[in-house]
Amino acid sequence: MKRQLFTADHEAFRETVRTFLAKEVTPHQEQWEKDGIVSRDAWRAAGRQGLLGLAVPEEYGGGGNQDFRYSAVLAEEFARAGAAGLAVQLHNDMVGPYLANLSTEEQKRRWLPGFCSGETISAIAMTEPGAGSDLQGIRTTAEDRGDHWLLNGAKTFISNGILADLVVVVARTTPEGGARGLSLLVVERGMPGFERGRNLDKIGQKAQDTAELFFDDVRVPKENLLGERDGAFGHLMANLPQERLSIAVSAIAASEHLLEITTRYVKEREAFGRPLARLQHIRFEIAEMATECAVTRAFLDRCVTDHDRGELDAVHASMAKWWATELQKRVADRCLQLHGGYGYMAEFPVAKAFTDGRIQTIYGGTTEIMKEIIGRSLLS
Repeated sequence: MKRQLFTADHEAFRETVRTFLAKEVTPHQEQWEKDGIVSRDAWRAAGRQGLLGLAVPEEYGGGGNQDFRYSAVLAEEFARAGAAGLAVQLHNDMVGPYLANLSTEEQKRRWLPGFCSGETISAIAMTEPGAGSDLQGIRTTAEDRGDHWLLNGAKTFISNGILADLVVVVARTTPEGGARGLSLLVVERGMPGFERGRNLDKIGQKAQDTAELFFDDVRVPKENLLGERDGAFGHLMANLPQERLSIAVSAIAASEHLLEITTRYVKEREAFGRPLARLQHIRFEIAEMATECAVTRAFLDRCVTDHDRGELDAVHASMAKWWATELQKRVADRCLQLHGGYGYMAEFPVAKAFTDGRIQTIYGGTTEIMKEIIGRSLLS
């Protein structure tokens, strides 16, 4: 089915993204995988190309465009290129809204120009060693000391954790407040007491630096409070639908790309004297995956449209996230199987996609949490 989501301007932007990936990312991916981190030069190149801060107002160096379809194009092309290391989605779609929508004028002028140029790399730190999806379990504390916050605690599994210059930290500012006693503090590189632990060794997304962060009596200036004191829960709930939609968009794009790769492979690969594509079982597998991708694509495109209208709610964002990421997991597994022994070889794209995509059903809210959100809305 011909997609009706994008205009000629979006498709022109797609070509810009593809050119950027071909020039600045693909030639370096193998080295980044070995290093466990991407070059800061790639971030600056993305800034020069106008790929960072798409929705940030132009006066701060951004694109000034609230149309999420441009972010969707970016997510799709990065997914197809297998470019998980350069976490532009995290920067733009997950951290960007906090900085652009919650910052004071002074904060915007201090942080956003570097955010858009690629000089300032961002991260958000929610997950802790003992607390993942359950915000009430957060133990990192920020004590009001008059002219500053005294931050103590630890975070883990933080994407961009090694490279990040700005980290939006979720911390407890009212001990008895439960999930409602949390605030957002921006911790900047070089603050005394802010330390980075290991660049964690993951089974996939090897080029994406994921780290432990430690805060030991970090004096965070009062002017680094982002949004309202004790308002983090509301801020997080407002931004999570876009985060989950962004993950879902990359998931369906990755699924479609895997299907394309595998379709070509089974046409070319022979077994028992004829192409695999001549075998009924293979045709049925391809037919099933193609249908699942087409149905999911239609729903995801509708979600993007609703989001641009301000109509995407948490429930439908959760549906999009769990369904598209679980589909990606199934498609990766089935496509690897259809590649046979070659699918298990690291040099084949399907093998890398299998390990890189496995995290999709976990971060941004696990599949189980997504189902709980949906079920609670229907049954409470």
